[in-house]
Amino acid sequence: MEYFFYCRDRPGSMPLRWELNEAHWAFMDRYAEEMIARGPTLGPDGETATGSLHIVDLPDAAAAHGFAFDEPNYKAGVYEDVLIRRWKNTLGRTMWQYGTGTAGYRRFLVVAHAVPGRTAARDALEAEHHRHLDREHRERLIAYGPLLSQDGTDWMGTALLVELPDRDAAEAMMADEPYARGGLYRSVEIHDWRFGGRPAAE
Repeated sequence: MEYFFYCRDRPGSMPLRWELNEAHWAFMDRYAEEMIARGPTLGPDGETATGSLHIVDLPDAAAAHGFAFDEPNYKAGVYEDVLIRRWKNTLGRTMWQYGTGTAGYRRFLVVAHAVPGRTAARDALEAEHHRHLDREHRERLIAYGPLLSQDGTDWMGTALLVELPDRDAAEAMMADEPYARGGLYRSVEIHDWRFGGRPAAE
């Protein structure tokens, strides 16, 4: 089962995050084969972390709980809150299979939170949703898929990792997205994001 985790940093926790880098990487090394995507979200300066994204294939809810709450940053108090959702890997690939990207473009994490109780309305628009993304943004999508309830039956929103020229392009992509036009989202977060992981040895 695929799980989406977004851990929002507590304000002022950047020094502690730096201190825990090696412990964090060592913990994540245990999940290297199961990792679909990972990386920090960033503030306006492009350097200060505001949160951490991980999408991981895990056996069950207990494993997802351990992944989220045994992680060194969480245990030390780096994070202010943790979002955990079931997820579906629509493109069926990892972020490392996306490629090198386009020079000058920026990467974004988009988390669109659904209005509760709109699963049936979402199902009616699902084909249009995929056509929109495939037609307009296929080459720019790193990963995307629905956010789901713990049992996988209720639609809770959408998460996308995308590479675009700028934030205006990300906002335009979401404004024209069929679920958004249908009023199915209660809020949409757009975060600057970059590929994460242990830096390669020089």
